[in-house]
Formats: sequence, structure tokens, C-alpha cells
Amino acid sequence: MRLRPLRPEDTPALLAYRGNAEVCRFLPFEPMDEAVLAQRLAGDFARTALTGEAQALTLGVESAESGSLIGDVVLFFHSAEHRAGEIGYVFHPEATGRGYASEACSALLDLAFGELGLHRVIARINGGNHASAKLAERLGMRHEASHLSSLRFKGAWADLEIYAILAEEWRLRRS
Repeated sequence: MRLRPLRPEDTPALLAYRGNAEVCRFLPFEPMDEAVLAQRLAGDFARTALTGEAQALTLGVESAESGSLIGDVVLFFHSAEHRAGEIGYVFHPEATGRGYASEACSALLDLAFGELGLHRVIARINGGNHASAKLAERLGMRHEASHLSSLRFKGAWADLEIYAILAEEWRLRRS
């Protein structure tokens, strides 16, 4: 797989998964349409580097085999003082189970702990999203907290699971 900036010509591929209600079931956004994607591609998805806190870098995940966009990953830079970040991810259902998410998120964590010098990265996961929790665990992230019925999510109360990994833990895992 290859990580790269998202482009307007990715709209059909993005619609295939970001426009899918089942894919978006546990994500903090509703299924996207072309208008929303156009706005995001011209806005926050256009960022190609993190230059300061409170920014996010979203990168497309391209299959090395087909060259097609199969998902995207995001790195949030929350705090320069605390060197804190967060990762997120969304993939086309046909790309699941092949290791793409693990590989893409590993590359994102390499960026977070390497070039950006972050100290701690978290993943906030809807309590019902067991596949996402398993991915966080495969990445070596530890489950740190369960916030039961703590947020209103798409009209209902939902649990929030917090996973985290520290820079030194990531470096040990990668060596």
C-alpha cells in the first residue's frame, strides 16, 4: 500500500466507502455525498503537512496491487506542549482483512513518533466498533478507558473506548 494526499479525482472511490451507511455506522460523520466530499477535498483533506497543533492530516491509502484508493487514515496533532496526537481510519469493506489498515496506521504512527516527535497517540473508538478496537490492539495500543454511555452518537447514547501508545512503546515494538 501507499499513503498519499487525497485528490478531487478520488471522489468516486471516497463515495464508495465514505458514502456507505454501514461503513459510517461507528464513525463521527454521516455518509458523505459529492458536495460534502468536494468541500472536504478543498478544505481539510487538502492539507499535506502538519505545521501546528489543532491540525489534522488525512492521507489516502492506495493499494499497491491495483493503484486504487481503498481507504484513508488521519493523524490529529492535538497539543505541542504535551506532544499528543490521535489516529483515525476508514476503509472500503472490500479492503478489510488484508492487513492494509495495520500497514497504513503503522506508517502513520511512524510519522507521529518520528518526524513529528509526538509522545503519545490515542485512538477514540465507539464501544460497538469491535473491528476498530482489534486494529488498535494489533498496533500495540493499550486499552486505557471505557467511558460508558458517555456521548450522544447519532441519536443514541454510546460508549467511548480509549486506546493509546507512547513513543517509547512504539519504538520498542518496531525494533
